[in-house]
Amino acid sequence: MVHFDFQISSGDSEDVDWSDEDEMCSLVSPVAYHVPVITPPTCELSSSGSKISDRFLEMGYPLKVVFRAIEEHGENDEEAILNAILTYLALETLPGEDNHVTSDPHLSDSASTYIEDLSDMNSILESQGQNKYFETMNLLEDMGFSYDEAFAAINRCGCETPIDELVEFIDAANMAKADDLQGLNDIEQLRYGKKQKLDRDERWTYSVKNMQLMIGFGVPNSGMKTVDREIPAAGKGPPYFYYENVAYTPKGVWENMSRFLYEIEPEFVDSMHFSAAARKRGYIHNLPIDGRFPLLPIPPFTIQEALPLTNKWWPKWDQRTKLNCILIRHGSAEDTKKIKEELDKSGPDPPEHVRKYVLEQCRRYNFVWVGKNKVAPLDPDEIEVIMGYSKYHTRGGGISTTARYQCLGNSFQVDTVAYHLSVLKKLFPNGIKVLSLFSGIGGAEVALHKLGIPLKFVVSVESSETCRNILQSWWEQSNQKGKLIHIFDVRDVTLGKLKELMDMTEGFDLVIGGSPCNNLAGRNRYTRDGLYGDQSSLFFDYFRILDLVKKITVYRAYA
Repeated sequence: MVHFDFQISSGDSEDVDWSDEDEMCSLVSPVAYHVPVITPPTCELSSSGSKISDRFLEMGYPLKVVFRAIEEHGENDEEAILNAILTYLALETLPGEDNHVTSDPHLSDSASTYIEDLSDMNSILESQGQNKYFETMNLLEDMGFSYDEAFAAINRCGCETPIDELVEFIDAANMAKADDLQGLNDIEQLRYGKKQKLDRDERWTYSVKNMQLMIGFGVPNSGMKTVDREIPAAGKGPPYFYYENVAYTPKGVWENMSRFLYEIEPEFVDSMHFSAAARKRGYIHNLPIDGRFPLLPIPPFTIQEALPLTNKWWPKWDQRTKLNCILIRHGSAEDTKKIKEELDKSGPDPPEHVRKYVLEQCRRYNFVWVGKNKVAPLDPDEIEVIMGYSKYHTRGGGISTTARYQCLGNSFQVDTVAYHLSVLKKLFPNGIKVLSLFSGIGGAEVALHKLGIPLKFVVSVESSETCRNILQSWWEQSNQKGKLIHIFDVRDVTLGKLKELMDMTEGFDLVIGGSPCNNLAGRNRYTRDGLYGDQSSLFFDYFRILDLVKKITVYRAYA
């Protein structure tokens, strides 16, 4: 069987993966058949993650022949499609070099739609610049999104839109398709909007390349048994550790992080299973997974439950039940004003194109309804509750509203993290000693406190003075009895400093944190350099510190 794993880009060819170069050249070259080919204008696009038709079109096969083969054999059998294409080319006389094949009765609606997309794409390239288009397309496809998802996002938002906004646009569109879905089979549709045909055993075989389910090793009330897993010997505690970062990253990032963190398999979870907002994150940890339990009381699961005052004004045609991912930005007054103007002009029953525009903006910026035809962004107090914190948690730092948005956008979702950490309650009934790296506003500490696990000793490493002030304020207001030590920078946590801290605490029970994602999937689209970016390379400090703690712990156990 010929295996295709195309990763063609407009740049260097080092990412192209040929399974058998000689076989590929002999089997798939259209030149061998001396037939005229229609080269679509997408031939330079990266095809990682694109639909099967794109792969064959990028190889130069005629549009009509590709879609005829797919119509006959479906989209899942590449070998059958290839054989059919080669057969058609060898035996049939093709209709010259006529590019206008959309009138052919054998072409499906999907073929016609695709051809229309090509025309639309030409307009995009002319208006926004070919290089920017290809660059943005490649970034999205590197993150695992399909060609269709990336194309739709760029078409609607533009090439200049930051990558994180394009990702959230795609997720919002997928979420809209899944708003009314129920049960585990429906959860499986959230990523791509189609059923995943997985056996029960395969359902729990996770990998970095298969993040569709986003329910990790199980979520509350999923109706499925959690997966059994074996932690590699090098990764076992003590201490326990827990690392978090964004789920969608450039290719190879999660594989590398897993390799450094003792080859432990990542657990990918969307916080929409724990709260009223989506938040797709990956976690690498050596915690037990049996006996997990959610925080009580169960938090609101829908927008309407979390923000009941909005129900009065919520139009029936806005079917959202979940908020999109909480980010550091929010819509402007100009955005909300334009929405009101459009709705006021449209009357009580807005036409479809107005509804579509309004819903796109609402999903993009998490706007909620606060009056007749009037939307507004979430305020920090509302975000705090949705993210699992107590109301006014970020006011404790005495900071501006803008700074509160930023702190909350970079924080843990407490209910999600608490579910994973809940297994520690029976292990540390008398209290826990924590090394908290990149602490932020104290999401890990809040989660442990809400679980009823006493915080005996916390060493918090956080560079932001604002975040340190928020954590300190929460520590005092929640009447913690343990000791809290602040350290400014992870690079200050040297071997000598760790020995000093571990003498003071008699060792750490848990090392927890999530290094910055700035160079992975944030607004910093031009320095999205993966783990080796200026900020995201701090992951290696997380690993360095964790590994030193493990070595010191083992040394003292045998000393």
